[in-house]
Amino acid sequence: MKIVVTGGAGFIGSHVVDAYVAAGHDVIVVDDLSTGHRENLNPRARFHALDIQDPRTAQLLRDERPDVLNHHAAQMDVRRSVADPLFDARVNVLGTIHLLEAARQAGVRRVVFVSSGGAVYGEQETFPASENHATNPLSPYGVSKRTGELYAFFYQAEYRLPFIALRYANVYGPRQDPHGEAGVVAIFTGKMLRGEPVTVNGDGRQTRDYVFVGDVARANLLAIEREVSGPVNIGTGVETDVNALARLLLEATGSRSEVGHGPAKSGEQRRSVVDARRANERLGWRPEVALRDGLRQTVAFFRERAAGA
Repeated sequence: MKIVVTGGAGFIGSHVVDAYVAAGHDVIVVDDLSTGHRENLNPRARFHALDIQDPRTAQLLRDERPDVLNHHAAQMDVRRSVADPLFDARVNVLGTIHLLEAARQAGVRRVVFVSSGGAVYGEQETFPASENHATNPLSPYGVSKRTGELYAFFYQAEYRLPFIALRYANVYGPRQDPHGEAGVVAIFTGKMLRGEPVTVNGDGRQTRDYVFVGDVARANLLAIEREVSGPVNIGTGVETDVNALARLLLEATGSRSEVGHGPAKSGEQRRSVVDARRANERLGWRPEVALRDGLRQTVAFFRERAAGA
């Protein structure tokens, strides 16, 4: 298949590109490099340095006529979305509509839309949250991701443009940037490798569902092989609090960094964990990398990068 991956120079998107290339697909990467990095680019993928709202991106889709549009490009910082909701909406809402319209015109056969299993649900009422859980996002970022899902549903209903929305839990792994909620892994790892003190926000008992980026890339591969529509959670169904995460990273790094506590961040979700049974039933996907093993791989990546620098 010919696949366009937006955000393919970013943390998660680049791993997805690697998985598609390894499977023999013809991959085109669109990334404006605002948060992505050239060193993440797969040399066997064709690269276009473009913003998703640039008219040239729409023209690229019309010229290339890909089979699949995989949309990873996004404004992904929850706190920035609160500080500047207009910017968040321009990138995540208008940018997505721009791509969906171009995909319709280009005859794209399938859209993989990347959503958020933490942000779209808001404060959960049940644990873990299934795809049928109420969506009451507490940030403009969560609102924009849910809006993108709804626009994708409209294009499917009106124009028969099939889509799947992968609702990621908190993705971590090699190449991770210290942005987004799972960025805590990258932040803590960097500080611990330098022997610096680590600060946990609040009491550290806030939980997240941490899923390894390699498992996420595999879900994206299955998403283009199976005719599955609508939202699908991609997570582990396991809650890990920040205190436990810090202990695991101390073990993985062998660091003697002191772990302290600072003020809690206002508006932070207390618990977040998703139910991924639909992914298993419909995609044949389940997480394979345990958190301890995934953190070891992540630490090894950051240690090697620091040595190279």
